[in-house]
Amino acid sequence: MARKTNTRPSANAWQWSRTAETRRGMLAAAREVFTERGFADASVADVVERAGSSVGSLYHHFGGKAELFLALWEDHQDAHEEAASAAVAALREAGETNPLELFIAGAQAFLEGSWQRRDLVRLLMDGDGPPGFELMRRTRNREWVRQNAVLLGAGTDPVDRVTVAVLTTVIGEAAREVAACETRTEADTVAAAAIRLIRRLDPLVEDEEP
Repeated sequence: MARKTNTRPSANAWQWSRTAETRRGMLAAAREVFTERGFADASVADVVERAGSSVGSLYHHFGGKAELFLALWEDHQDAHEEAASAAVAALREAGETNPLELFIAGAQAFLEGSWQRRDLVRLLMDGDGPPGFELMRRTRNREWVRQNAVLLGAGTDPVDRVTVAVLTTVIGEAAREVAACETRTEADTVAAAAIRLIRRLDPLVEDEEP
């Protein structure tokens, strides 16, 4: 007699799914509460009430309000990186090899994410976060500059370093402006202006002698 296959999900799989669902619910609630009230004025009670959960569950999954804020920020940054990487990979797959065009593809994906998650960008640019957040953000930005340098094939001399830093700053500042826009049309205009500026600052073009 053939052995009957058990098609029911295992208890571990069910528990993992339940845990992931709880985490997503708390992050969604935290996003609403933090963007409405700011980090300092928000409370754990606000978040768990919005999530329909408990204080104990929040501390179990995140450890506290600061850790919840940082988890929200990390998810936001990860979404930026995944979208930019996917855009660069897709353009490479289509046959593009120009480093600046690949860089621009990643920048456009980053700016699109800044519009889609503009509530988070506005929250993060207010400087209202837990202790140590600014240091974490600066560290992440340095890594972003390093990744852009690799993508652009930049060297290690000071001029190359400052050029990549400037291009990265252009994207970051454009993201702030995109998030501050009231309409999609305004956001698209800002993003297009940023891309034009990046093209003018093309680090692959040799400087002409005066």
